[in-house]
Amino acid sequence: MATTTAVAKAPRPEGPPNARKRRSATPKKLPYLLIAPAGLLMLGFIAYPVLNVFYTAFQNENPTKPWRNGFAGWDNFTRIFTEDDQFWSTLAFSGKWVVVEVGLQLLFGLALALIVNQTFVGRALSRAMVFSPWAVSGVLTSAIWVLLYNSQTGITRYLADMGLAEYGSSWLSDPNTVFSAAVVADLWRGVPFFAILILADLQTVSKDLYEAAEVDGASRLQQFFHITLPHLKDAIVLATLLRMVWEFNNVDLLYTLTGGGPAGQTTTLPLYIANISVDAHDFGYASALTTVAFVILLFCSILYLRLSKFGGDDK
Repeated sequence: MATTTAVAKAPRPEGPPNARKRRSATPKKLPYLLIAPAGLLMLGFIAYPVLNVFYTAFQNENPTKPWRNGFAGWDNFTRIFTEDDQFWSTLAFSGKWVVVEVGLQLLFGLALALIVNQTFVGRALSRAMVFSPWAVSGVLTSAIWVLLYNSQTGITRYLADMGLAEYGSSWLSDPNTVFSAAVVADLWRGVPFFAILILADLQTVSKDLYEAAEVDGASRLQQFFHITLPHLKDAIVLATLLRMVWEFNNVDLLYTLTGGGPAGQTTTLPLYIANISVDAHDFGYASALTTVAFVILLFCSILYLRLSKFGGDDK
């Protein structure tokens, strides 16, 4: 009886060993098979253009001068760092543009997020109005501000009627005001991005922390610096990093507003690259400039993340 019972309880093999291995391996491979089409599309639309730019950076490629086309080696990069003074001026302006824009967008975005996070009548409508500029495209934003800065029908006309400006003056053509005018136009669209991300993170702060701080006698300012700001650290770091990259690569707004003028004062490095490739058709040199810009952005991004300790547990 004991032998019979042991035999009856013994589990039956579920098919041949190879079949069992195929059944256990299929679920592990299935996710990769499902995302394979999207991965191939990403390789085609992202990886190939990037690699092609790196390859073209070492070539002389200009359809208007086909007799010079061919392998250039490091000549394009040597020309950038030793012969092209405009590269350094546009790089310096790009740095100035990024620092001013991202800094002001962060300050105003943080202030707006703190305001609309409060409870008051009409908060939903206020949030919609604050966030709406982010839904407007860059080209349309530029068109709006071109009309606002128009010397005949824009802001300056009404200021001239009040005696605060001269008739016919244009802030976009004046070297003393063009930078400030461009900054204000981009702030209108960039501030909501910070407000959206910071407000989303504010919603996750526990109310118990503020109640405990009030019991301990902490002021609103102390609560902001010791509770709110540390909690928002990762959101602020991520938002500033994204905006730094986007503002550095900003072409549409400055191209539409100023065209890089007057006298090249508002020409960023990406706008200079666009002019080299589109106007001069020097694709090899433009690719080399793009490669240098890529390395600069990559280095600054890694350094910024290391210095900010992004993702650290210090909340």
